[in-house]
Amino acid sequence: MTTDRFEFGENWAKFLSVVNEDRIRVAVASVQAITGRQRMDGLRFLDIGSGSGLFSLAARRLGADVVSFDYDKHSVECTREIKRRYAPDDPHWRIESGSVLDPAFLSTLGTFDIVYSWGVLHHTGSMWPAIENAIGRVAEGGTFSIALYNYQPKWTPRWTAIKKTYLRLPVWLRPLYTAAMMAPHELPSMVRHPIRQYRFIKEYGHARGMSYWRDLVDWVGGYPFEAATPQQVVDFCRERGFLLFFLTTDGAGWGCNQFGFVQAASPAGRARATAASGDSLRAVSVDH
Repeated sequence: MTTDRFEFGENWAKFLSVVNEDRIRVAVASVQAITGRQRMDGLRFLDIGSGSGLFSLAARRLGADVVSFDYDKHSVECTREIKRRYAPDDPHWRIESGSVLDPAFLSTLGTFDIVYSWGVLHHTGSMWPAIENAIGRVAEGGTFSIALYNYQPKWTPRWTAIKKTYLRLPVWLRPLYTAAMMAPHELPSMVRHPIRQYRFIKEYGHARGMSYWRDLVDWVGGYPFEAATPQQVVDFCRERGFLLFFLTTDGAGWGCNQFGFVQAASPAGRARATAASGDSLRAVSVDH
């Protein structure tokens, strides 16, 4: 049976078996970096496309009042399971089922001090409207933290075709296809530097708390799939009154560029922007 959308939630369900306190600590550090906040006590945090629920939990650990939602029903269940395990009966963490492309749903949530969406909006099939809608949930002076795939003229169209093919395959063949598509990119490192690569895979969760194989499956099968250059994202958000205070790019790679923006269309917003970026807002160099 084929589908036009990767079952992200089913992949996250398999990831739950490896979630532990070490991965949670890594997730907490990741959220702190991209949001520019060491603590979030008393702040409202919206996790758009909560996936496994790991980063919603991280925000909760930092003191935020959290609202999580996802379009994928399995992802919603994953988030609920993470809450059941680590924050049962917590009144400061609410989980919903909904779409970032549904303005009526979003309007029921209100606005938030921190709107967060890591590696999600490029999988909606309508990335720019999704970013527009997400920005609309940011309160005055609030922050907007997102990660989006890096656009590459050569590879982005190729990976789009690979992902579409994955969805056309029978379920039993998909793991083999994933391995075959990733082997040309992964095997050279394993052959040249086997010990280093072994350590990389073993410690993979230290990056953002994910697992190596589940991320490979997510990458090969993850469709819908869109990408953008850092400059496109920065320009889009700047036109809507948001200033960049945090950026890491994937250079020439296929991975995600990470952005931290602050709503700076008001004096209060500019004051928070200055606080978020350190002593003062600085011009940030962005690669095309």
